[in-house]
Amino acid sequence: MSFEVIPAIDLVGGRLGRLVDGRPATVEAFGGDPQAAARDFVEAGARWIHVVDIDLAFTGRPSGLAAIRHIAALPVRVQASGGLATEEEVAAVLGAGAARAVLGSSALADQHVSASLIERYGERLAVGLEVDGDTIRPRGRAPGGWRQLGDVLPWLLQAGASRFVVTAVERVGELSGPDLQAIRFVAEASGRPVIAAGGIARLSELEALAAMDPPLEGAIVGSALYQGGLDLAAAVSALAAGRGR
Repeated sequence: MSFEVIPAIDLVGGRLGRLVDGRPATVEAFGGDPQAAARDFVEAGARWIHVVDIDLAFTGRPSGLAAIRHIAALPVRVQASGGLATEEEVAAVLGAGAARAVLGSSALADQHVSASLIERYGERLAVGLEVDGDTIRPRGRAPGGWRQLGDVLPWLLQAGASRFVVTAVERVGELSGPDLQAIRFVAEASGRPVIAAGGIARLSELEALAAMDPPLEGAIVGSALYQGGLDLAAAVSALAAGRGR
């Protein structure tokens, strides 16, 4: 399995953005242009880009479909996220050109709907697990109740979930390092491909994730790229060389 370094593009009003103290804020890197960021990431060797529609996640009103469409036209695959919880929302991002959609953790409150979406979309749908330690802690417009990770995984696996995106919610944007324990738990308990997210700041942390057993499919990197702490091209090259040994 190759290990993918997946740059994140968060969108606010269709432009580059992020959450600051729980509120949407703009990002000035790349002139705020998500297409410019995407082109730079593709040139650096990214094969996937993780696009998060913050407006959809927190208000229920999408603003990122045009950006997904433009980014998907580049030689890269798009993984679309943003608290996706309904058939309409999943279909919209896939229809805009995303290769894969990520079901938001808040959707897991309704097992019937989640299982139906997993069955319908198969490999084109990853399940997002927003975790705080061993607890799933959804964010967004309909966060729902917290639930134990160990209680949710069995029925997701029975429903046929193809892969998981494990996000350490307390570490997002904090550059404080990934939650290796939670990531390893999901990888071992599920036996499915796992993508790690939240807190990743350094090449050494990506190397630790790439060396995990069972192996991960990849890791999503956001703030470290925009704040200059991580060189994407160097990371892609180093990890490709490491996995090739």
